[in-house]
Amino acid sequence: MKQFFKKLGTKGTFSKIVLPILLILILAVIGYFSFKKTDHNLNEAQAKAKAEDFVNNYLMASGNKATIKEITSEYGLYKLKIDITSDVVESYLTKDGKLFFPQALDIAKISAGKGNTAAPANTGTQAAPATTVSQKNDKPKIELFVMSYCPYGTQIEKGILPVVKALGNKIDFELKFCSYSMHGDKELAENLTQYCINTEQSAKFNTYLSCFLTAGDSTSCQASTGIDTKKLASCVSKTDNQYKVTENAKNNVGYQGTFPGFDIYKADNAKYNVGGSPTLIINGEEIQSGRDSESLLKTICSAFNNEPKECQTVLSSDSPTPGFGTATQAAGSGSTAAGCATN
Repeated sequence: MKQFFKKLGTKGTFSKIVLPILLILILAVIGYFSFKKTDHNLNEAQAKAKAEDFVNNYLMASGNKATIKEITSEYGLYKLKIDITSDVVESYLTKDGKLFFPQALDIAKISAGKGNTAAPANTGTQAAPATTVSQKNDKPKIELFVMSYCPYGTQIEKGILPVVKALGNKIDFELKFCSYSMHGDKELAENLTQYCINTEQSAKFNTYLSCFLTAGDSTSCQASTGIDTKKLASCVSKTDNQYKVTENAKNNVGYQGTFPGFDIYKADNAKYNVGGSPTLIINGEEIQSGRDSESLLKTICSAFNNEPKECQTVLSSDSPTPGFGTATQAAGSGSTAAGCATN
């Protein structure tokens, strides 16, 4: 997806709370005027077709297709349940079909600092300002928490891999997983697979991950990367038994809301209060950064006491699109805070 849905935790910042609330006020005004019946309003079938066409032509990454699963009237607007392949999200369309809203926010829940919060992606055309890390280090520690099938997790992974390659051993980089999974059994299995490859066959991990982020096919990527599959299967079985990943998911143990837990990095998730995928931690500090390689390089390099020459490397400023594949979008497109989260 190019510019789509954003799910945030309850940490209050101006960009996460105030701006979305202002958007909802605008939405309420539009909703009021939408109550006025006109001859130009679309019927449900027309609205469904128009919204589906718009999402697939302008918001979804190449090769992915969204479908409208349900359409109803709410607040004078059409409320849409959209299957975007990795999740089902709610969006709104004015009844004349002219304005589309990725999501709405519940003002009461946000004001109370709780509940499921979401806001539309940033659709501005200016590049996000480079983030400066306040905690400096001679060898910055980078911890990236993701869900292996979260489209926004895969987006930032595609952006950060060239940075990891450029900086090499000048940084301490670790890919970790959120303490719960939102994308079914396949995600639990892939989390285990990636954990084991990274732990026991680390020299091949970045190559495997790059392949997986492009193709979304673990089996073919294991083959092309030369992964020792017997060693991998043994590690996955051992790790699954140790952390009871499959057992707990099957028996509804350790769930976060309706989503199964994934406990391998549970302590680290708690330490940093990780809310969802992706969460970028640099030198112990949670950081919001652009997801293109150039922005991530600048952000990470700001964490050095003294920047190495590798920080002068020129990388792409085009942001990878969410999900799998190699497509990119222009610098500044989309949100730097969109993610998969329960609250």
